[in-house]
Amino acid sequence: MATSRTWKLKRYGRFVPGSAETRGQPWKIFEATGKKPEIVLTVVESGYLLVVQGQKSLDTISLLCGADALKVQQKSDNLMFRFTVEGEGRMIRMQFDGSCRAEAIKECSSAVEKLMEYMPVTTQDDAPLPPNQSPAEVSAPVLQQTGQGKATGVEPEVIQGSVSIKRLAQHFLGETALAVPQVYRHGCLAQGDLEPILRICLLDPSFHAFVEKVEGELRKLLEE
Repeated sequence: MATSRTWKLKRYGRFVPGSAETRGQPWKIFEATGKKPEIVLTVVESGYLLVVQGQKSLDTISLLCGADALKVQQKSDNLMFRFTVEGEGRMIRMQFDGSCRAEAIKECSSAVEKLMEYMPVTTQDDAPLPPNQSPAEVSAPVLQQTGQGKATGVEPEVIQGSVSIKRLAQHFLGETALAVPQVYRHGCLAQGDLEPILRICLLDPSFHAFVEKVEGELRKLLEE
């Protein structure tokens, strides 16, 4: 079953230049003050970031669109997101909550550690770097096979952000050792569902031919 991580935010801002909603101000600010509901940031395992205040959804962002489409930067106890939606550039900023600034920075760094399972995050100022320096360093599966031209005992190449189709094809064919980002290791099947599906596939007489066709198509990708 998919799990999620949550953090409390002190302040959340959305950059909306020229909006009537903000009376000409470039930032629409939401704060968890007074009787206002707390603002909660959630990162779900399926690769989505959710920001809600009480029963109101402030934002939903896909973390699977790649490092070229979504940029994330940490500065102290703040996270800045830059991304594009339907050709329009957008920015959001969130300040983490804590009993003191040091605790808020710690909470922010904890969120960064989770985000880095999906994409690179740049860090500035006094925010401590999380233990996982890149999404590929966390239990990254590496194909190390022996045989014709197959890599063995080779230190995997660490990949951050998006990976080209050709590089992925080489990885799955065992021709290179890659430590792929976490985004390429999230499965849609619940734990325990894969084995019975695999047994059914192996009992299907046409499955072997299907696997050979898949391998053939992967090799065609390498030639492009």
